[in-house]
Amino acid sequence: MKNYVVKKYQSTNYSLWNEFLAAAKNATFLFHRDFMEYHSDRFQDYSLSIFDEKENLKAILPANKVGDTIYSHQGLTYGGLILNQKSKLQDVLEITYYILRFLNENKISTLNLKQLPSIYAQFPSEEMEYLSFILNAKLVRRDSLSVLDLKTDYSFSKDRKQAINRGIKNNLVIKEETDFKAFWNEILIPNLEQKHNAKPVHTLEEITFLKSKFPKNIRQFNVYKEDKIVAGTTIFESENVAHSQYISGNSDKNQLGSLDFLHDYLISAVFNDKKCFDFGISNENQGKNINQGLLSWKESFGSRTIVQNFYEIETKNYSLIENVLI
Repeated sequence: MKNYVVKKYQSTNYSLWNEFLAAAKNATFLFHRDFMEYHSDRFQDYSLSIFDEKENLKAILPANKVGDTIYSHQGLTYGGLILNQKSKLQDVLEITYYILRFLNENKISTLNLKQLPSIYAQFPSEEMEYLSFILNAKLVRRDSLSVLDLKTDYSFSKDRKQAINRGIKNNLVIKEETDFKAFWNEILIPNLEQKHNAKPVHTLEEITFLKSKFPKNIRQFNVYKEDKIVAGTTIFESENVAHSQYISGNSDKNQLGSLDFLHDYLISAVFNDKKCFDFGISNENQGKNINQGLLSWKESFGSRTIVQNFYEIETKNYSLIENVLI
């Protein structure tokens, strides 16, 4: 077994971390330190950097600490172990061994991994799925994502086509805008408060800041009727995937066909060069329930299910890796 050195992330490694992401096989802009640190006041960072014997950075683990537990960073939609393109299964076995041993020696009892959905990886990257089996990991949650494969011969349902036509007849206008204020204050916040007694994960100030840092990755599309905003979607764009981070419309959205009209445009005209369009989850209650109406709407565009797994791994189990290779 090769020797690796595991170190807690230090701000002096800011550039090294971000440069590693650029050449990783399973990373998106969410793992950039500028994205991770916008909410640093809410999380105790415990991100790890893993170096080989020649002090080359070989893997990173975006993470935060709560008590004696380490989590794939809870401020991110997904996480897991980020690897370079040359990483092979044996490398990941050995790296994981050293990560878990390091955590165990530092009195961390549990590692909670929030896996990166497979569509976001640039290369096959499911080594940790195999290792979850070896390490007797506990599957604590599984979410279902509705994903449209843009490289297939997909089709919209009859209902969606009718709703899109309503949008056309209502003379709706779509605008890509750099200002999030109208969507946040007039559509998104009121809807979340009324329907779920909740607030957006990102405040208006936070999403505006993130847009300034990632102008090509975070995009806002709004729908107007007679110069009044009626709906919108916030897109997180990565190399392979366009993801609707927020989808919301006013009370007339069904009559106007506003969200259908908007997503037809996004899928067919804006992001048609991507591999996938990710509508996100329709889960509630930690994955145990599904909002049936929301799921039906997403699937009516032709999207189908992939899953995102959440694992709980006892760090003391690192020794189980020692005898895997024969």
